[in-house]
Amino acid sequence: MKKTLAMILSVATALALMAGCTGGGVGGDTASAGEVNVYNWGEYIDESIFADFTAQTGIKVNYNVYPDNESLYSTLKGGGAEYDVIIPSDYMISRMIEEDMLEKLDFNNIPNFSDIDPSLKDPDYDPTNEYSVPYMWGTVGIIYNTAKIDKPVTGWSSLFDSDYKGQILMFDNSRDGIGIALKYLGYSYNTTDEAQIQEAVDLLIEQQSYLQGYVMDQIFDKLEGGEAAIGPYYAGDFITMHESNPDLAWCLPEEGSNIFVDAMCIPKGAANKTNAEAFINFMCTTDAGLANCKAIGYSTPLLSVKDALPDEVKNDPVAYPSAEALARCESFTNLPENILALYDSEWLRLKTQ
Repeated sequence: MKKTLAMILSVATALALMAGCTGGGVGGDTASAGEVNVYNWGEYIDESIFADFTAQTGIKVNYNVYPDNESLYSTLKGGGAEYDVIIPSDYMISRMIEEDMLEKLDFNNIPNFSDIDPSLKDPDYDPTNEYSVPYMWGTVGIIYNTAKIDKPVTGWSSLFDSDYKGQILMFDNSRDGIGIALKYLGYSYNTTDEAQIQEAVDLLIEQQSYLQGYVMDQIFDKLEGGEAAIGPYYAGDFITMHESNPDLAWCLPEEGSNIFVDAMCIPKGAANKTNAEAFINFMCTTDAGLANCKAIGYSTPLLSVKDALPDEVKNDPVAYPSAEALARCESFTNLPENILALYDSEWLRLKTQ
């Protein structure tokens, strides 16, 4: 399956090239040589395209990964390693803007921004589109092994089912983990009701006796290899996992789920800002966008890339859900400081049980 998808997208790439649909250049009139330090989620880019970027610009890419938004935030807030390009999610971008942690972008250096789907421009998390360029988007759902799960999976309740004791995986980050429990209980992901958040964590504490463990990218090996039966993760990652293990299936929960946008940003005080903008512009070319879709399976914000995809990919309801399905989804928003502190303390309460 993975080879099949790779061949489909390789054909799409070739057709795009023949049509001249490759987006603008890397836009680096003022960017030449030097380096750019990129910090991204794990399993979330086709690293082979770095060589193309370097060949076009002379700029070397230094690449590192983080497991979740909160780890990214802590690294930057703690004055850790310096990065030039980061790829946080919507709610974290909003928080970083509020805390003056991001540079405003010079869109003269990012002309390929014109290819971004207009529906993803001027978002709530960056209303004037000064700080971010969409990278990928998607939904969160349940991935399960049909060879191990013999009951219908329709909602979040399957993650709290004692029949799957020792086979359930759960997000190892507070916003996603607590969010799932909130949604299962019928609450908003963005509630500021402290009692609701504490009720959600109480539910997660009850769930612990059924869990195999808390994971992030470890879920790839565990679900693809049949070590676990069920867990929540991102739609794009399901697509790549399913190619390795056809027994895996996807459920967008009936109670609703999270729809997210991850976007490229430049941290405040970045040493190589112009090179960072050249990198962002390169990532918005059709060639780079198609390579990423092929490698990671996530949903593209680039109009030229989606147009170049074969029908069986762009009509896939996992990657590109229907309007009805998306209407059940909710985006994370930035939360007040007191609620963020509560999330930290409640997550600690959960993890120290």
